[in-house]
Amino acid sequence: MSTLSRSAAIALGASLLASLPALADEPRYNQISLRAEVSQEVPRDLMLVTLYSEAQDADPAKLAAQITQTLNKALGQAREVKDVKISQGSRNSYPIYDDKGQKITGWREHAELRLESANFPALSKLTGELLQDLKMGNMSFTVSPKARTASEDALLKDAVDAFKARAQLTTQALGGKGYKVVNMNLNSSGYQPPFPRAAMMMKASADAAPTPEVEAGTSQVTMNADGTIEVLMP
Repeated sequence: MSTLSRSAAIALGASLLASLPALADEPRYNQISLRAEVSQEVPRDLMLVTLYSEAQDADPAKLAAQITQTLNKALGQAREVKDVKISQGSRNSYPIYDDKGQKITGWREHAELRLESANFPALSKLTGELLQDLKMGNMSFTVSPKARTASEDALLKDAVDAFKARAQLTTQALGGKGYKVVNMNLNSSGYQPPFPRAAMMMKASADAAPTPEVEAGTSQVTMNADGTIEVLMP
């Protein structure tokens, strides 16, 4: 290697060594992990109802036709009501055996109809009408995705403000002159799944089917701010 080449290589090596501290992260001290949490009660604004038809017969074809007829009638009634989302749930049939468990004596079939709406009066009235032919599987209430997002957005600023207040308090306790945020994560939690009703009050008039009276209640939506700050000492 020529003298010029060796000199260039040495210069390049020295340059790379000099740049290494700049590439590495500077050491940080006085780092504190903090957590702040804010929450609010949000009305459950979505009503979920599961109804079902169940019957048994010795003839499985006749049984299937009977269940289908009952469901089709219910679907027709439900489609006439605005603001109600309709979907069909599970449908299954299974054999019924004699006392010895050897011979099939009949068939039983179970089929579900699921209804969802933010219009509680409309869905309650429809439910009462459908209970003339169907049975109640479940009634529950939950916070709609739209309402939950709006609540989380409103809580986000409060969570950040609560984190900053805690960071300032921690800095003062340590005798620091200030702080900087190293990292922060915002997460929602505490959201409750659909709330089931253990019982219903039925309200009836002389010329109408009984209508379930409902009380949806509220769910708690929580926003957490987790992060790390670095306290700057005097």
